[in-house]
Amino acid sequence: MDRRRFLQTSVLGGGGLIIGISLTGCSKSSDKVQTRGVGGQPNAWLRIGGDESITIIIDKCEMGQGVFTALPMLIAEELDVTLAAIRVEFAPAGKEYTNTLLGAQLTGASTSVREAWTKLRTAGAQARAMLVGAAAEQWQVDAATLQLEDGAVVGTDGQRATFGQLAQAASSRTPPKSARPKDRSAYALIGKPQPRLDTPAKVDGSSVYGIDIRLPGMKYAALAQSPTLGGKALAVDSSAAAKMPGGVRIVTVGSGIAVIADHYWQACVARDALKITWDAGPNAGLNNAKILAGLKAAGGTPQSARKEGDLSAAMLTAKRQVTAAYELPLLAHAAMEPINCTADAKADGCDVYVGTQSQQFAQKSVATALGLKPEQVRIHTQMVGGSFGRRLEVDFIPAAAEASRAIGAPVQVIWSREDDMTHDLYRPPAYDVATAAFDTNSALSAFQLKLTSPSISARTFPAAVEKHVDRFAVEAAANYLYDVPNVSIEYLQHEVGIDVGYWRSVGHSLNCFVVESFMDELAHVAGKDPFEFRRSLLEKQPRAKRVLEEVASRSGWGRAAPGHHHGIAVMEGYGTYVAQVADISVVDGKMQVHKITCAVDCGQMVNPKIVESQVTSGIIYGLSAALWGEVTLANGKVRQTNFDNYRVLRLNDTPELEVHLIESSEAPGGIGEPSTAVVAPAVANALFTASGKRVRALPFASQQGLV
Repeated sequence: MDRRRFLQTSVLGGGGLIIGISLTGCSKSSDKVQTRGVGGQPNAWLRIGGDESITIIIDKCEMGQGVFTALPMLIAEELDVTLAAIRVEFAPAGKEYTNTLLGAQLTGASTSVREAWTKLRTAGAQARAMLVGAAAEQWQVDAATLQLEDGAVVGTDGQRATFGQLAQAASSRTPPKSARPKDRSAYALIGKPQPRLDTPAKVDGSSVYGIDIRLPGMKYAALAQSPTLGGKALAVDSSAAAKMPGGVRIVTVGSGIAVIADHYWQACVARDALKITWDAGPNAGLNNAKILAGLKAAGGTPQSARKEGDLSAAMLTAKRQVTAAYELPLLAHAAMEPINCTADAKADGCDVYVGTQSQQFAQKSVATALGLKPEQVRIHTQMVGGSFGRRLEVDFIPAAAEASRAIGAPVQVIWSREDDMTHDLYRPPAYDVATAAFDTNSALSAFQLKLTSPSISARTFPAAVEKHVDRFAVEAAANYLYDVPNVSIEYLQHEVGIDVGYWRSVGHSLNCFVVESFMDELAHVAGKDPFEFRRSLLEKQPRAKRVLEEVASRSGWGRAAPGHHHGIAVMEGYGTYVAQVADISVVDGKMQVHKITCAVDCGQMVNPKIVESQVTSGIIYGLSAALWGEVTLANGKVRQTNFDNYRVLRLNDTPELEVHLIESSEAPGGIGEPSTAVVAPAVANALFTASGKRVRALPFASQQGLV
């Protein structure tokens, strides 16, 4: 069925029609809308109802970062309607929703606004042109004389027709390729603070998260997994568990043993009654000391991520060389909403209700587990209560589908906090060595960085790193900001025996700590103020220089209160420039972080309120990790099990946070992750100022008595 016939025959409950706009631009023809899914509904469209409702489909997941508000603002801007007039629905899984910056339907790498910026504004501009064109044809006037106003097209002679009244006529028109989004000077919404659309439902409890799903006849499952990472069950005695109340069923699934019952607590108690003989597997003797030793001794030929000038010659003629080694730990995601997935498997397919950052991968994982075609698996994306990269993984999804098929009823699998903490896909550990040289004029003449860590992408996107350096492993290093004539950035992939995953800001959180801590060391070796030293090397990076100057001015750099000390750091990541100053004190050997001042240039902001909240969220998340974050293993078993022994910032721990947003007409940059990476080096550099002690291994808590 072609676009025209579909739109002419599809009637919404309110009597309006769908205006067929491809939101992704992935369709081969702009005159077609790809149709699939229940009732042949199109995968990508802007919908206007006879009840004047305006609905857009969001192809990202909402995990607190604000896409349910920021992305609708792009459409509302072009249609000249208030943000409150927009309704939002999650998209199904489908190639038409491919994130063009990541190559799959993914929410990650701070791409949501960056990827939607052009396509959604263009979609809105096309819809505007179609509505105006329909009105102009009806009134026999020049379309240029018409304008949009409060959900209607109005003319100079008092004509007025609402969007709902024009929807049918507009839907018969071809989306014009010539439609262009508004100029920046005409923005009424974009760049202005707006309240979030999803806040009321989150406050009154009506917002539905994955763990809130309830289906008729649904059962609950708890999963028994090997206590040793990479282990497997050899034998299971389920006799005691099977006798417990709740209609207990025990099903072996790909990721462990699912214990199913009428209620989750019944499933947990029955799971704990299982007597399982485990094969500990290849990681039986793995611990952190062995992981670090392996990283230090890693052999092989490193890949070059950046090479400029003649590093060897600069080192040979150097007046002075400086070298430092840095150690970064495994980190858990520690998302607040427990990992969960609900599946309803039937003979003809499977419905999956899950908060996921990767709908297509979730679809494929269930299809593989059940022997279905991907199109037979329907992903119903739910709100996510925090993810930080955890729900890019699909390890927790197939078990629900397998359990549902086994008992012929919907099943919700829930991982307890302990399940997730001990079976997460952790941020990679790293061992990095930085070396620099000063020439005979005492100018910084060479910078070398050798990074060693496991590769996340080698597991998740092997083709992407087969012939190229893993870009996620060299973030905040390959884009070294400073004007130094000889630069070498190398990456050596070394696997440590366990799978690792994407953690908020990914490689930035590792490499920014190394680069900015080392730059501070170099400033002190050169006898220069750390701010002035950096600024002198940023003449070719005006945006980085500006945020650095802004944060220094706003924080009162050089004028710390008595007993307080400042540290500074700057980074570019995801097209965004961030600088931070940490204000700390050290009393009786104990460090306290009093304040973090942050300056941000993220290009054109869509909603400054969301930008500010994301920046503060990132600082809190990054500071938690810097102060206490560490996953330790003993004989292949993770020791941390919950927030009692994997500490995060609480209200009484949280410093004052001051964020300064810089207006910019540059293309939007990502904002969900950059601030996470900058806080650790800022605090570390402040600590040196306070105590003369260099911290080259995180967390700060590992430095005895410091926090």
